[in-house]
Amino acid sequence: MGRVSAMTLRIAEIFGPTVQGEGALIGQPTVFVRSGGCDFRCAWCDSLHAVDNAFRHDWRALSTEEVWTTVQHLSGGRPLTVSLSGGNPAIQDFGPLIRRGLDEGYRFACETQGSLAKPWFSNLEMLVLSPKPPSSGEQMDWVAFDACLTMRPDNTVLKIVIFDDTDFHWAQDVAERYPELPLYLQPGNPETDPDLPVDLNHATGRLEWLIAKTLNIGWFTPRILPQLHVLVWDNKRGV
Repeated sequence: MGRVSAMTLRIAEIFGPTVQGEGALIGQPTVFVRSGGCDFRCAWCDSLHAVDNAFRHDWRALSTEEVWTTVQHLSGGRPLTVSLSGGNPAIQDFGPLIRRGLDEGYRFACETQGSLAKPWFSNLEMLVLSPKPPSSGEQMDWVAFDACLTMRPDNTVLKIVIFDDTDFHWAQDVAERYPELPLYLQPGNPETDPDLPVDLNHATGRLEWLIAKTLNIGWFTPRILPQLHVLVWDNKRGV
């Protein structure tokens, strides 16, 4: 069994098992470890409770062992996929947790915007790089993004959220820049209040818009997916 580091991780929440709601692993049984803190502040962020310092009093300082114990408890000790999300999980060192989980037969995926490269990316089953489009209000550093790719050359995918025409054309440019990476597109979700129901007609309408826009120009490379968890559970936390 791998040695566990005594370092502390800032954790916003750990929940599951549920199913992955988006991207390449959609529908896959998963336990989520959501880190607290982010180096971006996207205009439409749907997880501000893991980003904004106003919520830091809700974050827990947990040792790697404490996080691992929670993952094992939630999964009943049966190996599955553990998704590292945030916020931006790359601002912390999840290497010891990953090594411990691999020893027990668990698999790890991570989603990050690609602003920080970490050596522990190399131990992931899948690295999901989700660069933020213009509607986010953030500016991507492509040098930093490329550094992330050098840490996990295999099983890395692109996932881009689309809110409008500008985002769509930006996604085309990104796809041309990284033609070797599988690409997943999903419509943006402007309804982020966890206490309010999602307008499903609006949600499916945005998905129809993105499907039509992509296929009508003969762009057949991306996979176009909904946010499954939003369609099933609205924006509730911890599902």
